Formats: sequence, structure tokens, C-alpha cells
Amino acid sequence: MPEKDSKIDHTLLVLVLILVVFGMVMLYSTSAYNGRVKFDDSAYYFKKQFLATALGLTGMYFITRWDYRWMALFAPFCYLLAIGLSTAVLFVGQEINGSKRWLSFGPLSFQPSEFAKVAVILFLAWQIEKTKKKTDGFLFMIRILLSLLPIVGLVGTNNLSTAIIILGIGVILIFVSNPKYLQFLVIGGAGIGFIAVFLAAESYRLERLAIWREPEKYEKGFQTIQGLYAIGSGGIFGRGLGSSIQKLGFVPEAQNDMIFSIICEELGLVGASLLILVFGLLIWRLAVISMKSRDLMGSLISAGIMGHMAIQVILNIAVVTNTIPNTGITLPFVSYGGTSVVFLLGEMGLALSVSCHQK
Repeated sequence: MPEKDSKIDHTLLVLVLILVVFGMVMLYSTSAYNGRVKFDDSAYYFKKQFLATALGLTGMYFITRWDYRWMALFAPFCYLLAIGLSTAVLFVGQEINGSKRWLSFGPLSFQPSEFAKVAVILFLAWQIEKTKKKTDGFLFMIRILLSLLPIVGLVGTNNLSTAIIILGIGVILIFVSNPKYLQFLVIGGAGIGFIAVFLAAESYRLERLAIWREPEKYEKGFQTIQGLYAIGSGGIFGRGLGSSIQKLGFVPEAQNDMIFSIICEELGLVGASLLILVFGLLIWRLAVISMKSRDLMGSLISAGIMGHMAIQVILNIAVVTNTIPNTGITLPFVSYGGTSVVFLLGEMGLALSVSCHQK
């Protein structure tokens, strides 16, 4: 439990609530058409996301009240559980929209890769904290990366974007705990090589590269082109909330990965810029919590969460604007996805718990 005289970071809490409310509003605006066409219920996606968000906020509250150092004791178990669940996806996973990423439990579906992100943050923080002062050697970096390979390999089999995020979290935590810099050139080369191998392992990944370069020449480039049309048609101030044209079937599953393009169309450059500003402030507050943490464990947990948020936001916006190939990654707190929002709010609870124990 937090100490009696401790206070949570209210700025972070307010930013999280702003993103949650904004995400629910934009999700309803973006998904109403698809919900009405597919399920005869314009609020279908909204209601499912609302339940997941309520569960996530409840979990965030309780996690905030717990001591993060106590939760870190379960880090090895969480990591092994993440490996087990990711293995189960390969054999009994449910395939949705051509991707096998879900485990089904009756009417509920669960995406283990979202749990894996949290498990990796806790596990690496626990592992590095146990190492104490032996974090400046090259062998330390290799050992941390090798401990990540099982989960990265399992998740990357069906979800390359999440594997890249997990690998990025690992690199950020090593960077935070290691005072030397030149060694990261080797890690960068190894990371590029790892991504190259995964891209070449499946033909559809190479096809995505071709679509990225010339989307107009491929049928699957339709989504990218329509997303760019949505961004361009929004102008400075947008068409107005709920007035998007591209969400009416032109951008497939607009409430998922491509929701940022609809935000640009309805709210324009101003609305999109304000959203990016809120994300930037959120990442900044996580950095402040990390720097003010009283111990290495809290600093690493906050830094890992900060890295996760930064990488995922940058990748999603880069995909929507066709800056990088399509990776199928969601925009935190805004895109549709119950598992994602539950674990994102859980991560925010961890960060708020760390803020309760600042210097």
C-alpha cells in the first residue's frame, strides 16, 4: 500500500482520463456505421469497449493502491505465463481477419500479446534490479536480450509489430540502466538483423513492403490510400465530429488501426495535433515519474511503460500516414480493443503506484 503521506501524480491521472474519454467519443463516432451494418446496433463496438474500459479503470484503481515492489515479486511468474499463453495461441488460437492472435474462453476473447508487454516490463525491471551494479558490461546486455528471445519469437510468429514493441522496451530499459553508449550500436545492428529475418520469413511481410512503396498498384493498398484521403480531406479544422465520409466503408474496420485517419478527417490538423500533444505530455509525465522514483525498480517500470507508449503511438501514426509499412498496431486508448485498453490502464496503474513512492 502507498505511504500515508504519498500522493499520486494527478497530472498523469488527468491525462489518462482525457485519453479514455476522447477515445470513447471517437470510437463511437468511427464505429457507429460498421456496428449498424454488421450487427444492427450502432453502439455495438462502443458498448464492448465501455465494459472493457470500466474493467480497466477498476483494475487501475486497485493497482495504484498496491505497492509496485510487491507486484514485481510475481514478475518471473508473469513472464512464464506470457510465454505459455503465447505458445497456446500457436496451437489453439482463434483467427480473426487473417491473424491468429486470440485465445477464446467461451464468449470472451483474449489477446496474450497485450499481457506479454506488461509481463516483459515487470520481468526486465525485476531482472535488472537484481543485477544491481553489474549493468555496465556487454554481457549484461546480451543476457537481457537473450531472456527476451523466447517471448519475442513466439509473439513475432503472428504479430511482428508487438514483437518489435517488446524488443524496443528491452532496448530502452537496457539504455536506462547502462551508462555506456557505444554498445547500443551493436544492439541496433542486431535488432535490424532480427527484423530483417522476420520480414523475409513470410511472403506476406515482403508484400507489405511492396504495398507501402506503391499502394496504388495493389488491391491491398486500398486501405492505405483511403486513409490518406481521409487525412487530406480533413484540412485544418476537419469536417466536424461524426461527419467523416471515409468511415462509411471506404476505410475498412476504421475503428481499429486506422482510427487516427478518421480523427484527422473529422477534427482536422488542429484536433490531431492536440491529441499528439496529450500523448506527448503523457510520455513526459512517465519520464518524470521514472526520474523521481526512489529506487531502480520503480524507475525501470516507469521507463518501460514510457517506452511502450512512445513506440506504439509513433508506430501507429507512422503506419496511418504511410511513413512505414502497415504493421497492424492500434492507437493506445483510442482504437477498438478490449484487451488492449485493460492492460494499458493496468500499466497506468503501475506508473501511478510508482508515483506514490517518489523522492
